Amino acid sequence: MCGIAGFLPRKPVGTAEVEERLRSLVGALVHRGPDDEGMFVSGDVGLGVRRLSIIDRALGHQPMQGRGGETTLVFNGEIYNYLTLRRELEARGCRFDTHSDTEVLLRLLETDGLPGIQRLEGMFAFALWDSRAGSLTLVRDWLGQKSLFWVETPAGIAFASEIKALLTLPDVARELDVATLSHYMSLRYLPGDATLFRGIRKLPPAHALTIRAGRVELERLWTPRYEPKHAWDEREVVERLDDILKVVVPEHLMSEVPLGSFLSGGIDSSLVVAHASRALSTPLATFAVGVDEGSQSELPWARLVAKRYGTRHTESIVKPDLAELTPRMVASLEEPVDPFGAAVYVVSGIARRHVTVALGGDGGDELFAGYDRYKGQELASIYAHLPRALRHGLLRPLVRAIPDSFGYNTLTAKLRWLDEMADRGGFERYAYSAAYLRFPHAAKQRLFTETAWRDAGTLVSEELLRQFFEDGSAKHALDRMLHADCMTRLSENQLPITDRMSMAHGLELRSPFVDRRVAEFAMRIPAAMKLRHRTLKYVTRRLAERYLPRALVNRPKKGFGFPLALWLRGPLRRMMQRTIDDSRLVQEGLFRREELQRMHDEHAAGRVDHNYRLWMAFNLEVFWRHFLDREPVGRVEEWVARVRA
Repeated sequence: MCGIAGFLPRKPVGTAEVEERLRSLVGALVHRGPDDEGMFVSGDVGLGVRRLSIIDRALGHQPMQGRGGETTLVFNGEIYNYLTLRRELEARGCRFDTHSDTEVLLRLLETDGLPGIQRLEGMFAFALWDSRAGSLTLVRDWLGQKSLFWVETPAGIAFASEIKALLTLPDVARELDVATLSHYMSLRYLPGDATLFRGIRKLPPAHALTIRAGRVELERLWTPRYEPKHAWDEREVVERLDDILKVVVPEHLMSEVPLGSFLSGGIDSSLVVAHASRALSTPLATFAVGVDEGSQSELPWARLVAKRYGTRHTESIVKPDLAELTPRMVASLEEPVDPFGAAVYVVSGIARRHVTVALGGDGGDELFAGYDRYKGQELASIYAHLPRALRHGLLRPLVRAIPDSFGYNTLTAKLRWLDEMADRGGFERYAYSAAYLRFPHAAKQRLFTETAWRDAGTLVSEELLRQFFEDGSAKHALDRMLHADCMTRLSENQLPITDRMSMAHGLELRSPFVDRRVAEFAMRIPAAMKLRHRTLKYVTRRLAERYLPRALVNRPKKGFGFPLALWLRGPLRRMMQRTIDDSRLVQEGLFRREELQRMHDEHAAGRVDHNYRLWMAFNLEVFWRHFLDREPVGRVEEWVARVRA
């Protein structure tokens, strides 16, 4: 695991100029690679890396050059099938100087060219310089576990694992992309190649970007397919999934440094712990975070799994001072941090005190249908059969009159969601549900000022999901939702969060469920097996019965997060009011103060749960101060302390 960066001048220049820019880029990535630094500099290109040494710590130094020095590689990630690839390459006559997966990747590219990428199973972002062709190729892995950003400047093209590195360059502006901000506020992800910074772009997952002679070419490397479906019965599907995990999870354990696993108490992370524990000869280290509020704590369930597999278990209670961590979290993520991101940041900090590598359960919900809104779509269809006059005239007032307990996934929240979704169908229902807890189009229009709303454009953010819902990859309605979620909230939100929140602490986080072999198998499971009789994640539940306590397997899904709804009515209530009073986004003419105040008042009074919207607004204030006003993290922390007082 590393941080990589590079600079490609528009025309050959002196090595001193290239090196100056490269040192600036690499210097901003020290947290991603505290163990080693390496740079390759010529008048044509500069490639740099900060290395977190995991495999072949002694000899895996980067950048790594090919035979004859014609190719140079910088690589971030892990290739889990590298030993198999190495044996095959050795049989074809390749010689190796190290035991690293970086060299296996380099020899594969030398031997097979870019088509060799198709054989990689792992998480990766890398850059390959070919001096013969004068080309630089950037590649990002299949589902987006590793990120890569790039920007065109008057002097040339720069790339890096994180945006903060690009912002160190003198000719890279810090300008907010208001349209992208608008989409983020609805969808919780940044669409396409967009970032919150105008001009800075990200490489989409499963793509290669080649720069040659001033031209930029983008190529898709892999496309998910949900057809044809597996023809096996339920028992055989469960058996084969088990067989795949018995291969994939042990491969994710390769490490020359201490290794552990997150354990949230849910099915996915618990299954990973079960398979990892069975593959190891020594007890696995596991880590969990929770809260004092018993109804929302997952810690008792995590303890059950830890006890069953005899893990070395560490847990921590998180209190409302989570807000004080927000400046560091936002600086690490380079976006607002949602509750999921906060949970990953906190547990990563705890884990890093004990291990350098950790496994997690990311991707299980998007691949195997684990979110309530998947079965909620079916319930909404049934409810929609009631006459509209009855739903709107009688039932809606009753639903909205029920007080909310402001907990996770309460009955009141479910009923209000059902009432809203019944007015829509098909794609429109799915898309609206994606923005429901945050800022649907009408809510944003009330929040943005007239000038900012013009800058945001007229496109309804939810419409961006249509390209995946209707691209032909999937036929069944459930598979269409899963596909759209994998291409958006998983690839462009959840996985980047796990990468940057863990790497903020110098921790490498691996996710066996988003290994391409698991993902491709899951995609071709019949939809009726993923969601059977409204049982979420039906296949993985059946598999989990082999390894986990039945009470855990059959309990309702809970979120891995914090009771922000309660905190924003209690210990964080004053902080939110002072944030609105001192809002930079209001002062800069983006948001209307009266709309922020309305949401805060309704939430504080217990009328409407706005916790996701208010937490996003608070995070946007932190983001603005640090990235756009250029305030150091320490100064932003002082501001948070003042509004928290």
